[in-house]
Amino acid sequence: MSAKKILITGGAGFIGSHVVRLFVNKYPEYKIYNLDALTYAGNLENLKDIEDKENYEFIKADIVDGDAMDKLFADYKFDSVIHLAAESHVDRSITDPLSFVKTNIIGTVNLLNSFRDTWKGNFEGKLFYHISTDEVYGTLGETGLFEETTSYDPNSPYSASKASSDHFVRAYGETYGLPHVITNCSNNYGPNQFPEKLIPLFIHNIKHNKSLPVYGDGKYTRDWLYVIDHARAIDQVFHDGKEGETYNIGGFNEWQNIDLIKILIKQMDEKLGREVGESEKLITYVTDRPGHDRRYAIDANKIKNELGWEPSVTFEEGLSETIDWYLQNDEWLNNVTSGDYKKYYKQMYNER
Repeated sequence: MSAKKILITGGAGFIGSHVVRLFVNKYPEYKIYNLDALTYAGNLENLKDIEDKENYEFIKADIVDGDAMDKLFADYKFDSVIHLAAESHVDRSITDPLSFVKTNIIGTVNLLNSFRDTWKGNFEGKLFYHISTDEVYGTLGETGLFEETTSYDPNSPYSASKASSDHFVRAYGETYGLPHVITNCSNNYGPNQFPEKLIPLFIHNIKHNKSLPVYGDGKYTRDWLYVIDHARAIDQVFHDGKEGETYNIGGFNEWQNIDLIKILIKQMDEKLGREVGESEKLITYVTDRPGHDRRYAIDANKIKNELGWEPSVTFEEGLSETIDWYLQNDEWLNNVTSGDYKKYYKQMYNER
């Protein structure tokens, strides 16, 4: 019997690299294919430790290229897809919404078409697993939580593109019988995150005594999910989730931005040997971005009660581990911020 072939898209990115590593190490009987276009947030240095594993193969390709996806599926006959490839930064979506339409909507539909056309209705043992965001639900008031049944109400080009891709996945399930599951997660943090996002950006800036730009009054509220716990949840849903279902994945961990920043500053000052609170002087309030949702908070009880998953660390523990990783991986951060990480791909693949 041949090995199960799993295609993980966006597997060189922040969340994807943790999912790829988990699957490669935990399931040697699977063949894991990591497909990534290696845009600015895709970094093969994230996966140095597994690149020589027998059950791992990297494929450089862009999901926006429908012909390329058709050829890959025809050649490899992937049994399952774990779809993480996406443009994900809200600020970038405001300045360049079309790139989000291309990757998040057209790219997803290309994958769905290739998956459908490869198996032609013979979907036994097959699965298309689509990873999405809580931002598709819009914004909350001071109370309440996003549930799997919450109506969609996206407010940014990013969340609109992800909402559309969610709808396409469900539509292909209804129209073509394509087996699928969808998860909507809260804000991820942890090792290997590209430093445009709040936590790695602020770790970098605090270390170098640069300003900490805080939108509006700093009271925007988010639920935070440790990326390694998210990878565990994806593993759980992939193997035990019910076909056609949606699961919200959150950290049971709601913070206002300014409170999170002050905890981050406290831990950073302690680890850097500074007077605790010294770096609060770096906080700089900046003009709010358009369409900024006030509060997200996820009810993750469905995945907890039905599949037995829950976070393994508190926010303070996960944040401490995250800070330690960035402080111990200066070279990784410098390569990312300078663009030198791109040299690694050329060295490993173009020059082989």
